[in-house]
Amino acid sequence: MTDLSKTAPASPAAPSRRDVLAGAGGFMAAVAGLSLLAPGARAAAAPRPHILYIMADDLGFADVGFQGSGIRTPNIDALAAGGAKLSRFYTQPLCTPTRAALLTGRYPMRYGLQVGAIPSGAAYGLATDEFLLPQALKDVGYRTALVGKWHLGHADRKYWPRQRGFDYFYGPLVGEIDHFKHEAHGVTDWYRDNALLKEEGYDTDLFGADAVRLIGSHDPATPLFLYLAFTAPHTPYQAPQSYLDQYAGIADPDRRAYAAMITAMDDQIGKVVAALEAHGLRDKTLIVFHSDNGGTRNKMFTGEGAVAGDLPPSNAPLREGKGSIYEGGTRVVALANWPGRIAPGTAEGVIHIVDMLPTLAGLAGAKLAGSKPLDGADIWATLAAGEGGRHEVVYNIEPTQGAIREGKWKLVWHAVLPPKVELFDLDADPGETTDLAAQHPETVAELQQKVVALARTMAPPLFYASALRSSLSAPLSTPGAALYEMGLEND
Repeated sequence: MTDLSKTAPASPAAPSRRDVLAGAGGFMAAVAGLSLLAPGARAAAAPRPHILYIMADDLGFADVGFQGSGIRTPNIDALAAGGAKLSRFYTQPLCTPTRAALLTGRYPMRYGLQVGAIPSGAAYGLATDEFLLPQALKDVGYRTALVGKWHLGHADRKYWPRQRGFDYFYGPLVGEIDHFKHEAHGVTDWYRDNALLKEEGYDTDLFGADAVRLIGSHDPATPLFLYLAFTAPHTPYQAPQSYLDQYAGIADPDRRAYAAMITAMDDQIGKVVAALEAHGLRDKTLIVFHSDNGGTRNKMFTGEGAVAGDLPPSNAPLREGKGSIYEGGTRVVALANWPGRIAPGTAEGVIHIVDMLPTLAGLAGAKLAGSKPLDGADIWATLAAGEGGRHEVVYNIEPTQGAIREGKWKLVWHAVLPPKVELFDLDADPGETTDLAAQHPETVAELQQKVVALARTMAPPLFYASALRSSLSAPLSTPGAALYEMGLEND
């Protein structure tokens, strides 16, 4: 099996952000020593943090204030200014695979979730023999809570959050809901724990209020893992009028609503951070924020509702967006903040979301003996001091395409007819504007061999099997059948 979880060694040449914060090489020696310790020893050396893990839904790479956007996000910007901006943070191209990668520390190709997001009519979910992050944290005394979107299986209760290690769950099980009605296809999808819930309100506001309530009632002596997974700014583009009015100057209604959704989410993040402060938890809490994938630029990936006109997210200067294995689909806006533990600045090291499970487990002192072989690595030194980072990344491997990165080189291989192979130098060309495959055939061949080796180990995509079953069991679709259903067909 090809090992793509190795991290590059830290460079001693330039002073790190942590050098600036703490001063002197002696502290850096301590950092180097910490990186060699086992997770349990690291937990003893530093207090176990409370963890607030915030995930946005389909947020564009360029669509927050600290990335230069005109969309107002003062609370997210403050977290970025006081922490590490993770400039090369990668996810999977779509929602379900990203969430699975976070909770397993393993690439979704290992368990069949590498293709698509779980459709609302599908019966499959994240394999129950995968050992998840909340299970690992519960084992060492954390209280675990999910407030927000799940999207890792809904048709069978065995896939639900409470059955997968979360002590508490509040939100929707599927991927796309009406933000006010909390419905998918006219069916309510809104739960507290395992019970269906009917309540009014804008989902972003409800998520924030529930997270604030949970923090306010939490015993500070018990470590908390709060996974706050917003549905914003995923389609449908909807926001309360008070937020729409803040962007009255934007003519396009979808862009106006999209911007309003982001600002509404930012306001709730501010309230959650204020709750941590009021409860005496702020300095003891690691906060991570990022999007689940890039903003949507292709209408094939807008979801189950139609969107007219141009799509509003911006991933500038990156290529394409959600659903794509180009940078715009997988490199996302991200930050990490822990006062006194993470130095302010920009972390340039490459991080993949599979790295978050071993990193958080290491900080918590959690054991991962129940996990299958991990693709992620502990990247705490990258978060805390901007040191090191990944040398290799798997963007995705599926039957029709694949992409991997090794150092500065990225191979994008579309295997469907007509096939296309591209090679990019991401250090010089992060926007993937210049294909260098013809100039570097040896590099192309080497990376293609790695893609093939990985493809030989991947699990069959569950999405394909589900789509085939749905197609084969669908009713007859002909003009005559349609007339018959309407009672209009004559003899």
